[in-house]
Amino acid sequence: MRPWIDSFGKSTLLLLLLTLAACAPAAPAAPRAELRIGVIAPLSGEFKEDYGDPIVAGAELAVNEVNDAGGLEVGGQRYKVVLFIEDEADNPQVAVAAANKLINQDNVVALIGVPNSRIAIPVSEVAENAHIPLISVKSTNPDTTAGKEYIFRMPFIDPFQGAVMATFAREELKADKAAVLYDIASAYNRDLSEVFKEAFEEAGGEVVAFESYTTDANEQFGEQLTRIQESGATVLFLPNYVNDVPRQVDQAREMGIEATFIGSDSWTIDMIKESDAFEGSFFPQLWVPEVVTEKTEPFMALYSREGGEEPVHEFVVLTYDAFNLLFQAIQKQGETDPTAIREGLSTTGKYTGVSGTMEFRGSGDPIRSAVILQIQEGTPTFYKVIDP
Repeated sequence: MRPWIDSFGKSTLLLLLLTLAACAPAAPAAPRAELRIGVIAPLSGEFKEDYGDPIVAGAELAVNEVNDAGGLEVGGQRYKVVLFIEDEADNPQVAVAAANKLINQDNVVALIGVPNSRIAIPVSEVAENAHIPLISVKSTNPDTTAGKEYIFRMPFIDPFQGAVMATFAREELKADKAAVLYDIASAYNRDLSEVFKEAFEEAGGEVVAFESYTTDANEQFGEQLTRIQESGATVLFLPNYVNDVPRQVDQAREMGIEATFIGSDSWTIDMIKESDAFEGSFFPQLWVPEVVTEKTEPFMALYSREGGEEPVHEFVVLTYDAFNLLFQAIQKQGETDPTAIREGLSTTGKYTGVSGTMEFRGSGDPIRSAVILQIQEGTPTFYKVIDP
């Protein structure tokens, strides 16, 4: 081939390639900076499957969605969102160490996770002192946020759900006498039980047995349940965790206790599968698939594309919403400074996510509805929504 023809051919080919490149759809601009967010969740131990794994799945879903679109645009600049995930092992000391590592070594600008109140409360102290925003996806104890500016939560608080279940027992179940069995070593269980008792009695009922125990994997509840059986209670409130409640309902039914079981938002779908004794029981949740918002359809499409398993776990939805609430606050402020993020979260007003609509009114505690479920043929089934 002659040199000038070879040169012409190369020039033509180069021009053709440039033309085709210009006609192709533009890819999202690559982010030039990082937005570091820490996740603290129980990734080992008994809460891994019910709490930890779904939290990580929800976090990855939200982050991948943003990054696949070119990153989070903040003040005219795009940021790649980077997750830093730590196991809290259902241990307060481990959780505090994880929070300190994420803040001081990984330089995260916000923390999300810590579903259990016994973990969330000490972690909230670390985050507050470091002026790093923290969003708990499930902690309902008032102490998690009380007196703190940088701490927020996704769920309703214990006084609300305790009062909701007491009122439900009185008005919906027509119960005059109620019993309570709770783990006195847990702030969540203890505080929720006290709220329930006060609200039930204010509604005109009588708590005829108020029984406690101390967490023990080999615990038998015979003595407490005997007193409950003798009390004549027609409702038994069990605001306890997944490792205790199945054994409690089994032992109660084996003893012939016919009271209706009612629970708290610590109850899980997987826990209920462990025993037929849950049949007919009621418990509150923040979200079920029957709750539909403007965000439901896009979320379900995304969840399906990412290969999510059915049914969708509540913690996947709550964590996904927590991240998008955080993203909205950051974009609203136009900067990634933790203090600015806190300001954005505290002035969110009404926010509608997949799990429903919430509103922050001067604190980190959202005002939101509770969904009541009933166990029917072994399956948690939508019963009703109770508004605040």
